[in-house]
Amino acid sequence: MKNIKKYILVLAAWLVLVAAVKAQIDRSTPPEPGPPPLIQIGDYESFELENGLKVFVVENHKIPRVSYSLVVDYDPVYEGDQAGYVGFTGQLLGTATTTKTKAEIDQEIDFIGASMNTSANSIFASSLKKHNDKLLAIISDVVLNPVFKEEELDKIKKQTISGLTASKEDPTSISARVRNNILFGADHPYGELVTEETANSVNLEKCRKHYEDYFIPNLSYLAIVGDITVKEAKKQVKKYFGAWEKGELGTEAYPEVEKPGGVKVSMVDRPSSVQSVIAITHPVHLNVGYDDYVPARVANTMLGGGTYRLFFNLRETHGYTYGSYSRLSGDELVGSFLAFADVANAVTDSAVHEILYEMERLQNEPVPEEELQRVKNNMTGNFALSLERPETVARFALNTARYKLPDDYYATYLQKIDAVTPEQINEMAKRYLSPENTNIFVVGKADEVAPTLTKFASDGEVHFLNFNGEPYDPAARSLPAGLNADKVIEDYVEAIGGEDQINDVNSMKLEMTMSMQGMALNVEQYQKRPNMYANIVTMNGNVMQKQVFDGESGRMSGMQGEQEIKGDMLEEMKIQATLFPETRYNELGFGTILTGVEEVDGKDAYAVEVTSPSGTKAMHYFDTESGLKVKTTATMKTQMGEMVQTTVFNNYQEVEGVKIPYSMTQTVGPQSFDITVESVSINEDIEDSVFK
Repeated sequence: MKNIKKYILVLAAWLVLVAAVKAQIDRSTPPEPGPPPLIQIGDYESFELENGLKVFVVENHKIPRVSYSLVVDYDPVYEGDQAGYVGFTGQLLGTATTTKTKAEIDQEIDFIGASMNTSANSIFASSLKKHNDKLLAIISDVVLNPVFKEEELDKIKKQTISGLTASKEDPTSISARVRNNILFGADHPYGELVTEETANSVNLEKCRKHYEDYFIPNLSYLAIVGDITVKEAKKQVKKYFGAWEKGELGTEAYPEVEKPGGVKVSMVDRPSSVQSVIAITHPVHLNVGYDDYVPARVANTMLGGGTYRLFFNLRETHGYTYGSYSRLSGDELVGSFLAFADVANAVTDSAVHEILYEMERLQNEPVPEEELQRVKNNMTGNFALSLERPETVARFALNTARYKLPDDYYATYLQKIDAVTPEQINEMAKRYLSPENTNIFVVGKADEVAPTLTKFASDGEVHFLNFNGEPYDPAARSLPAGLNADKVIEDYVEAIGGEDQINDVNSMKLEMTMSMQGMALNVEQYQKRPNMYANIVTMNGNVMQKQVFDGESGRMSGMQGEQEIKGDMLEEMKIQATLFPETRYNELGFGTILTGVEEVDGKDAYAVEVTSPSGTKAMHYFDTESGLKVKTTATMKTQMGEMVQTTVFNNYQEVEGVKIPYSMTQTVGPQSFDITVESVSINEDIEDSVFK
């Protein structure tokens, strides 16, 4: 009983105390933020070899692993008519050395469970500590003794061109590519574009010369992070990089990059687009270490560096997009501002208006303290989280050396964020956002979007660009009066031989070779009227995949067994089994719409949207002069999600009075296949058993 009474007395006293405290708390006023925490940047040590290689070591003994990041800090290079060679040089590193082939290098990396990749100006590699000596031997061999081979360069060229082909069907990729050309100009290293022509022009000598001129130790920084001591690092680096010879430091000259003299509106026309990719962008002169750098970043974060003003305006208030954001990028040479969003065609002009409005509002309206504090808190939290990674410490060390920053630049970073005032936000917005001198760039359907954009342009015009950033007159690409999809298809049928000649074809066999990531495959394709089809893919005589359709049912077999083809895939196979289906579009239930004129490999082509009986849509492109089909694109559903499949047709040759493309390039997502037709047999007897 005494214990119970004692408990009640204690509880009563506690309740009285809580009530007294509550009475003193004003919940209508949020607590004052505390001072920014002191940042303890992880320790690192640095040293420099006699050849000028600067080394930074960050010890982290929690995991028995070591990573090496070598950065060659040369000035941007203008590549001209061989644009692409700088990146190609980086890819060629690691393909062979004076003592090892690519296969041997890859085998040694795999054997020790390491990883290594190279780029235009860096090499990154990582392994367990017990293998780091072996890994450094491989890295130094790659850096000091590279051998560039023609066959490896040819592979890189093909991969690059395949990537360009895939990019042509991706509005986001088009926007990222062409906006740099708009921003910086085609005669600036940041603005020039790699094209099929420049990629094919690159030669080994150009790559070797770039390596010799720029891959030198006195331009290089090596960051070492992991389970290693400074003493061990010094011994290893001297052993493997001490013989790396110094080079002469060259200088580059660049054209001035300035903002446009008003608002310039540009567009890449994609007649099949239902959405517009918007980019509002202009150059800025801002670099890491400038007094403005941190407050300018805070201002951009408030505008669109996360779920802030642009996001809430365009998504939450208006429902125009899933998200709208902005970036303010500093650079020693020239940086850039970018605000972007993907929106429906019908609201493209409205979205542009709202982005410009938010840029102006940040310049002119007072910034609420509580909004600024939320931005600061977010940036502070992200910065603090980044410090948990040893790689961040190494990056800070490299930046401090490369940009000649004060030693305490990152240690006082949070104080710099905390010191930003609402007035500074307005000042930074006025200094680094230029809604009145900017580029508005849209990738989308010009017929629907372009007329609504002229009101933003200082000159009242929309400037049309192609995939390579080259201007053109859209009037020159207007459709001839009276032309429709049926006529385009009719001209194609005539171009490949005419309907009478095509109807005389009762069977066709194609023997093809296909190159995919260095693998050689053989393909046999059979078609027989009225609608039988077989496609057999082999490698070294072994069947990798087989598809057959006997006119009623279909099967697919391969390394993962056999399965029956059903549903939409079966309906599509029925069409695929039809010889020259374009001659029977109406009978088969296809729908066609002529959407406009687009550029394909530098030539104009009529774009026809083709809808199959199952509802699948694809774009077919027909050369305006020859009438031949030059490209198809379609969206495929795969286990990895939706991917765009593109097929480019070349080298038409006549066989038995019918023209057949003997060269095709097919791109599916990141994968690319080069297909060459070796032989075509028409009206030879094909047994029905082939289709079983």
